[in-house]
Amino acid sequence: MLILGLAPGMKGANRTGRPFTGDYAGDTLYDTLLRFGFAEGAYKRAPDDGLTLHDCRIANAVRCLPPANKPTPLEARTCGPFLVSEVQAMPNLQIILALGRIAHDAVLRLLGEKLAAHPFGHGAMHQIGALTIADSYHCSRYNTNTGRLTTNMFDAVFTEIRRRIPAA
Repeated sequence: MLILGLAPGMKGANRTGRPFTGDYAGDTLYDTLLRFGFAEGAYKRAPDDGLTLHDCRIANAVRCLPPANKPTPLEARTCGPFLVSEVQAMPNLQIILALGRIAHDAVLRLLGEKLAAHPFGHGAMHQIGALTIADSYHCSRYNTNTGRLTTNMFDAVFTEIRRRIPAA
């Protein structure tokens, strides 16, 4: 599984060098990965905490920290080749978990799909050839504090992903 976020967070990956490490979204994501067996060890908000991922990789749709934490369409397109290399590095890739609409749209563009053919929706699963695109609202503090994304909602997405990718 490839987990695709938006872009490096100013206080997270932009500072620590590891996606989602050091910010609130990382607390939520890594806790979930640990509970569903996609990671082991202890997440301590530091890239040297010993946490290891299993059957998954984490990347972002936009490679650099965008101004005002909102990437422009041009930035997303410019970063497309980096996303291609992330996908190519995973020859056994089965599922891409898109955290938010920007990540979802980046995946569809990468695959040459029309956005309207596969609308973003939390919990949606889109089958494109042998690849499944799973959608979730981003696990940001804003989304969790406002109730747009609850632990149960996030867990439901991971439950379906785990059903599709059984633990080794």
